[in-house]
Amino acid sequence: MSSQSVPPVLVEVIGGLGRVTLNRPGAINALTAEMVGLLRRTLADWSETDRVRAVLIDGAGPRGLCAGGDLRAMHADAVSGGSGSLDFWADEYRLNAEIAEYAKPVVAFMDGLVMGGGIGVSAHASLRIVTERSRLAMPEVGIGFHPDVGGSWLLSHAPGEIGTHLALTGGTIGAADAIVAGLADVFVPSARLADLAVALRTSDAAEVVASFAETPPPGDLTGGFAAAVQSGTAAAVQGDTAAAVQGDTAAAVQGDTAAAVQGDTAAAVQGDTAAAVQGDTAAFRPGEFGGARGWIDECYAGDDVAAIIDRLASSTAPGAQAAAKEIATKSPTSLVVALRSIRSAAGLSTLREALDQEYRLSAALLRLPDLAEGIRAQIIDKDRRPQWRPATLGEVSPALIDACFATS
Repeated sequence: MSSQSVPPVLVEVIGGLGRVTLNRPGAINALTAEMVGLLRRTLADWSETDRVRAVLIDGAGPRGLCAGGDLRAMHADAVSGGSGSLDFWADEYRLNAEIAEYAKPVVAFMDGLVMGGGIGVSAHASLRIVTERSRLAMPEVGIGFHPDVGGSWLLSHAPGEIGTHLALTGGTIGAADAIVAGLADVFVPSARLADLAVALRTSDAAEVVASFAETPPPGDLTGGFAAAVQSGTAAAVQGDTAAAVQGDTAAAVQGDTAAAVQGDTAAAVQGDTAAAVQGDTAAFRPGEFGGARGWIDECYAGDDVAAIIDRLASSTAPGAQAAAKEIATKSPTSLVVALRSIRSAAGLSTLREALDQEYRLSAALLRLPDLAEGIRAQIIDKDRRPQWRPATLGEVSPALIDACFATS
């Protein structure tokens, strides 16, 4: 069967379960406009029939649910003044809201890599499952963008300042920390997902998920941002630090570094995380949030990115100092936008309001230089040396940021 004849989304109804499987495993199921459209139409059809009592969203292949979206297409729009990205985001954000508001239980298997758009199709579900292989991240500030797909809403509702930490560092978390952050609900070992999917066909979704749920391991394979830095292992999955392999080819392994293939999404899984993306397991290390809430909540308070970086750099916690260095590599404009977006979303009434704000921000950032430059550095030229404009936080114009958030 040719690659052109393979459907990008697999759809089936067995028993009372409607199952949609993102089916671009070679690209870690990175989303396309066609896939978003198929998901929206399928969910709309199933909402009208009693045959489907619950919905399951998962991804083909062992490496992840979804790595994000098509960054090359976004880059093309950014440099040419095109509008395809605007149309894609409008449809994608509607999908995010529809998943959140769906009248029937929506179960999401957040197994493997779940980044950006992958968060959007899973973290708004009513029953969110993580496994020992789960790696969640929203690394948009590393490409001159912002946490979208409802990310501002999700991160603004995380306990304390955990969401701010994740937004500004772009850091990756595993199962235990995902549950603490409010991005997932329960832990189920990956080996039991197939049985869980079968059980969902005939029984109440919430009861079935509860019966399969286990206590997550005491730590995540990634060890969280701080633990990764302290151990000397760059375990975070982040577009801005990644040596990504493009296209639908297998993950390239060079030495101890596994570069995860994500189509046009920049990300790499390095060091001990490589085995997890390949579908294997490895030894656990302690997670981050259990012992880091003190410095996270203290350092990330307020509305000033520069002040946050200063507090992180001055902290005695190694994780805080590592976070300060990481944030300093991101787009200054994106950092200011992301922080204000999260603070603003905390005061909004609904996810849809947050998505409306995110759409305005996406449209604005598409026309600013950092998005094209960030994608160029990570995806096109792969030199990992973006030249941000402006280059420093002090040069970011308050008037420009206000214009990004303007409603008219």
